[in-house]
Amino acid sequence: MFNGKPKTEPMQEISSGLIGIDQGDDVLFSDFEDGGKMWTGEGDRERRRSLRFARPFHAPPSVFVSLSMWDFHHVVNARADVSAENVTTEGFDIVFRTWGDTRVARARVRWMAIGALTGEDDWELY
Repeated sequence: MFNGKPKTEPMQEISSGLIGIDQGDDVLFSDFEDGGKMWTGEGDRERRRSLRFARPFHAPPSVFVSLSMWDFHHVVNARADVSAENVTTEGFDIVFRTWGDTRVARARVRWMAIGALTGEDDWELY
């Protein structure tokens, strides 16, 4: 999962005068209740959820995600990687990954997207 090299993204420049902030808090899974793979499995596991923004952005926004609730089994190591992937003007995928013998009962992710919005005075010639 972690290769030791920091991932850097280019700084996003917002030339529009209208900036949007969209946010949410979503339960990704609750595998303890139904014996799902995050709770019962071993090795590499992934859970993915596609989310849509309340309003489209002018360009793909910057998206920040973090775990807002996690419930790991107490006997094994707690390993988790949460990220935003496939970010577009309309939405993105929240991706939760774990590996090894980690057992995850449930996880909730909080997210925030910040970027330029298209205003009523914005228009393109071509």
